[in-house]
Amino acid sequence: MNEQDGIREIMKRVPHRYPFLLVDRVLECEPGKSITALKNVTVNEPFFGGHFPGHPVMPGVLILEALAQAGLLLGMRTVDAEDGTIVYFAGIDKARFKRQVIPGDQLLLKLVIGSTKKRLWRFDAEAWVGDELACRAELMAIPGAPAKAEGE
Repeated sequence: MNEQDGIREIMKRVPHRYPFLLVDRVLECEPGKSITALKNVTVNEPFFGGHFPGHPVMPGVLILEALAQAGLLLGMRTVDAEDGTIVYFAGIDKARFKRQVIPGDQLLLKLVIGSTKKRLWRFDAEAWVGDELACRAELMAIPGAPAKAEGE
């Protein structure tokens, strides 16, 4: 993954698609260490219609999902996994929300590899809007086998 990786490179590695692909760009990635990625939050996000009508706020669980997807990108780059490898969320600890995320915000996703044990990856994750911390959590993931296309 090169610096300034855009959506095409992300889509090669992350199996999610609209409306569940929540990383728009990789700004920086140092395999084995850290990643900084970007999620542009727009009023057109499908969840804003119901969360909350007249007062749109990005659900915290989707902020965590965006962080997990950035962690997937870092983990796959770290182990040089095949494109299409499925990585499963294994846990969330110490999640705290500090600021609402609303339409027009740019969510800066920053993750550092905390540890790896066998196949379990642990990340220290933060989501920022400008210079304000929006969310902090410890995330865990475990890689599975590469996904097979339908009919294989």
